[in-house]
Amino acid sequence: MRIIKIVFAVVLLAGIFYLFNFKHGSLPPLGKFLNPQSGFWRNNSQMDKIPNTLKINGLKQDVQVIIDKRRVPHIFAHNNHDLFMAQGYIAARDRLWQMEMQTYLVAGRLAEIVGAKAVNMDRYYRRLGLDFGAEKACELVLENEETNEVLKAYSKGVNAYIDGLTSQALPLEYKILDYKPEKWTELKSILMLKFMAETLTAGSSEPEMTLTWEALGEKVMEDLFPMVPPFPEPIIPEGTPWDFEAVRLPEPPKQIIPIEIRPGMISEDNSSLGSNNWAVSGKKTKSGFPILSNDPHLGLNLPSIWYELQLNAPGINVYGVSIPGTPCVIIGFNENIAWGETNAGSDVFDWYRIKFKDESRKEYLYNGEWREVVIRKEIIRVRGGQDIVDEVLYTHHGPIVYTEEGSGMFSNIPVDAALRWTAHDPSNELLAFIKLNRGRNYEDYVKAMAHFDCPAQNFVFASSSGDIAIRHNGKFPLRWVKQGRYLSDGSDPVFDWGGWIPHEHVPHVINPDQGFVSSANQEPADSSYPYYLDWSYTSFSRGMRINEILTSGENFTPQDMIDLQNDTLNPVARIALPILLPLILNENLSETEQVIFNELEKWDYRYDVDKIGPTIFEKWWQILREIIWKDDMKKEDVLLRIPSSDVLLKKILSDSSCIYFNNCDTEKIETLEDVAVESFKIAVDRLNKEYGSPGQSWEWGNTKKTDIFHLARIPGLGRENLRTPGGSGIVRAISHDWGPSWCMVVTWEPQVRAWGIYPGGQSGNPGSEYYDNMEDDWVNGRISELHFLYNPGIEAEHFAGSILLRGAK
Repeated sequence: MRIIKIVFAVVLLAGIFYLFNFKHGSLPPLGKFLNPQSGFWRNNSQMDKIPNTLKINGLKQDVQVIIDKRRVPHIFAHNNHDLFMAQGYIAARDRLWQMEMQTYLVAGRLAEIVGAKAVNMDRYYRRLGLDFGAEKACELVLENEETNEVLKAYSKGVNAYIDGLTSQALPLEYKILDYKPEKWTELKSILMLKFMAETLTAGSSEPEMTLTWEALGEKVMEDLFPMVPPFPEPIIPEGTPWDFEAVRLPEPPKQIIPIEIRPGMISEDNSSLGSNNWAVSGKKTKSGFPILSNDPHLGLNLPSIWYELQLNAPGINVYGVSIPGTPCVIIGFNENIAWGETNAGSDVFDWYRIKFKDESRKEYLYNGEWREVVIRKEIIRVRGGQDIVDEVLYTHHGPIVYTEEGSGMFSNIPVDAALRWTAHDPSNELLAFIKLNRGRNYEDYVKAMAHFDCPAQNFVFASSSGDIAIRHNGKFPLRWVKQGRYLSDGSDPVFDWGGWIPHEHVPHVINPDQGFVSSANQEPADSSYPYYLDWSYTSFSRGMRINEILTSGENFTPQDMIDLQNDTLNPVARIALPILLPLILNENLSETEQVIFNELEKWDYRYDVDKIGPTIFEKWWQILREIIWKDDMKKEDVLLRIPSSDVLLKKILSDSSCIYFNNCDTEKIETLEDVAVESFKIAVDRLNKEYGSPGQSWEWGNTKKTDIFHLARIPGLGRENLRTPGGSGIVRAISHDWGPSWCMVVTWEPQVRAWGIYPGGQSGNPGSEYYDNMEDDWVNGRISELHFLYNPGIEAEHFAGSILLRGAK
């Protein structure tokens, strides 16, 4: 009996050891996770302590890192190599898991961490060709002496931190997901830049536009999807002369024949979300110096997208935000210049329908001849399972993402279509940022822009010498008008890109007469611009509101620019409501409907958290769009692309008897008044069902709500149900999970001064005080002054401590 008890105890102990020290499904190995010496207990505020000295193998000289009270590192080095090695080390110290997880995502390697559930995601990213593009770009970056040094020094710094990590000090997510970091490579940093390219340019309406075109015809398409926006508000001021002679455009086909396409998912119109930037000349500021502002709007997550820092070494003293995992400052300023970015939105992403010779898909038709397909083998390693070998087909256009209906994650990607995308082309954006970080004047800014290809951005610029400028900057294909609006015929050379718009010909302006430059993702130039870039840009509303304030004002201060970044007025509501409200004035309104009507009458069109006007208008506008378009934008029960809000607003302004207001499914001929009344009543009814009687539950802060989830969606590590102002089409464009990712204002007085804030905190450790300490200020529109240092002397009022990085012997 005693032997049986001993055997039972050993078996039980082995079972407990197995249960607690190995991963089971989505559960972490609880033994490792709960261990008081090495588990999650180690990932608390103790990690916030600032060490006096750290030894780092590979530094040539000592590096001083001043840490301010917001935990922003100010890195002072004696040479270029040590500066970027220190940046890599410090970034990894605060954000290693985030850096590595995002490279796993972009490279299509998530299944190595989470198993089979990520295989489809990995397959999608491999077939999108991001790793393929990153490999080509990395070769180019490493061929350049300047970027080679910076990239390798940064990687060396990240690896110095990884090499010194113990199991106890691993970031929390590694313990939850039960894996360890691998060696950082230069390719990983390039993958991070490709991740931004994917985020900002990997979108296409070609499948749904083709489907809509085939159903409605070209005349209707010109009316509902106009090439010139209904309310033009170009980035480059109208009438700006072009300082170049345009090259000849490629010849269009004599006739564009519709390409048969299977119905897919029609994407939502998010055209009113985006980013803002502007620069105001000293002629319009109180100080007489320019003021530059930027707030790029991106998806919200924790840890935050950006990492704030200052870099100082001989020839460089720059402050701003970096992308964790890449060297340099991406948006920022130095003593002489400041710059910021919004997404350009011009089309650099085309689908080509491929005609294969047979089902083997080994040859495809091009220019009357059969060409061989190139096969790239992608090995997807699956944790706890067998490796998967995925064969990706490449044509001269690019990769074919899906070859079978329903084989992928996204139903609006056309089957048997090759992707032509500038993100596949070798480019060296890192060199652009190196030159910007060291820039001294407008000429340096222009030279830096020549190296920035993808993702194309609107780079705003200001300098201490008084210049302001903006460039719609990137590598843009030469196209005939409407090329890329619909699916392209991959067998016909006339649909190929016809070269590139010369870099010096991209839309640009310096020191315009109006005294400011601005962008909000709208169309880059008026009809006098000689090249075709795209037809579909964001709504006019944010750009119009920014230009309205900057045109009418004088003696601007930095606080005025902060106030403009926080502006919540909705121009669409301001235009539409004075037309819509009188249409229901004489209707028999219920008591609740009358209350709602009165609320809209007194509303000031601002999307503030304590107002119910935004909740009412958003629901009413949504239902009005549904009623107007539901009968027109379908064919045989297949939904077509819905025209933009701008198009609808234009028709409301111009013609109350517009044919699209009539419901084709009824005998009555409906007018704008009919659809306005019907949609208003439906909106009130739905709001009552969702939120009860009008009151606090209807407030915009309660009905919209903003969530900032953890990057891996780990419960409890994000912030949810935040009461945020603003919304789509508003300067303060915060949605449910999208918003200003970095708000920055820079001026000179005459020394540089700046303010900034982003949603989150410097630390990637969920147990840190500095993980999300800036979120409340971000929600409430409060912005912090940034401390730009000229030397590593510590001012006790603003600084928490310093770290001496010493090279290990």
